[in-house]
Amino acid sequence: MATILVTGGTGTLGRPLVHRLLDDGHDVRSLSRRPHTGTERPRPQSHAVDLRDGTGLPEALAGVEAIVHCASTPAGGDMEAAGRLVQAAKTAGVPHLVYISIVGVDRVPLRYYRTKLAVERLIEDSGIGWTVLRTTQFHHLVLQLIKAGARSPVVPVPTGVRVQPVEVHEVADRLAELAAGPPAGRVPDLGGPEVLTARDLVRTTLEAGGRRRLLMPLWLPGPTAAALRRGGNLTPEHAEGRRTYAEFLAERAAAV
Repeated sequence: MATILVTGGTGTLGRPLVHRLLDDGHDVRSLSRRPHTGTERPRPQSHAVDLRDGTGLPEALAGVEAIVHCASTPAGGDMEAAGRLVQAAKTAGVPHLVYISIVGVDRVPLRYYRTKLAVERLIEDSGIGWTVLRTTQFHHLVLQLIKAGARSPVVPVPTGVRVQPVEVHEVADRLAELAAGPPAGRVPDLGGPEVLTARDLVRTTLEAGGRRRLLMPLWLPGPTAAALRRGGNLTPEHAEGRRTYAEFLAERAAAV
């Protein structure tokens, strides 16, 4: 068993990843701006480290055999945070850095995607053994976006846009396997089991929540929308996820 540090250990992906690694018997360190809370036994070692300044990072990395870098934010600062993490990892002699990225970072010209691609390249050139996994959008993100739009009685639905949502616990399982193994470079993408139109996703979400809304088709201009209509965010050849978006919604409803 290994000593593995997870950045963003209290986030949507980080939390199930920490649990999976603990279940596998690893010594887990959870790094986040906020301390890790929970009732799991054993609990991870919690390190309140903000990658924006790196205070406390050397202590958190002492003796670590692998890092899984999940911490990320569209608000900005990912490149600087990754730079601090890489430098500290090199100083600490960490032999393996695993990075979670997004399918389409090299095809969809979103600023956040460009930053994710730049972080990939930073890690590849770091001199540390590395592994990069790209996945499609999590079920949670799709639900969050649709719920935000459904606050209005009229929901705009992008025309021609398709999404391939994936279950976050399946991503966590894959990352746990990669972190426990040797550096593998860029590994095959992980996509959800279905490619669905934005309209289908909105309808499924509204029906699951018992809501009625007027759906308004919306043609989005610009290169980002064009890239999405071309399927730049999809990986149908790697539809290895098992849990569908409808199953995700059904389980959430049953838990309420």
